[in-house]
Amino acid sequence: MSRRLRPEGPQRQRRCTGAGGEAICRPDERDEFLSSENVMILESWNVNTDPELSIARARLTPGQGTEAHCLEGITERYLIASGVGRVFVGSLPPEDIRPGDVVFIPPGVSQRLVNTGSEDLVFYCLCTPAFDQANYRRLEPASGDASGE
Repeated sequence: MSRRLRPEGPQRQRRCTGAGGEAICRPDERDEFLSSENVMILESWNVNTDPELSIARARLTPGQGTEAHCLEGITERYLIASGVGRVFVGSLPPEDIRPGDVVFIPPGVSQRLVNTGSEDLVFYCLCTPAFDQANYRRLEPASGDASGE
């Protein structure tokens, strides 16, 4: 079973790999897919030869939000690339986010994002170790996270 989030099938990304294992990867936009939590995902890096890290670009359309969830055994970081939103992380109060912000989420901590802007909210998800769907847990929204705001 693949640890990848993307549905099975060949990825069309361009990857140049050197003799020492060095690599340059360019994901193909045609590989973007709608995840089970209504987020558009384009996996940039999640390969068996580098189990320490995965990188995916996520995109939420205006008014959309992720479901409350956590990743068991995986630390996640969101790097906000464009758009604005609100993030709900663990015991922290809800916080508005914008380009350049980094959200740090330790393993097992609840998380949820909502696009509060008028354009797509685009962010990168960096997971260590690499993302594995088996570690994803759906959660009930926390009180004060009324759901869809």
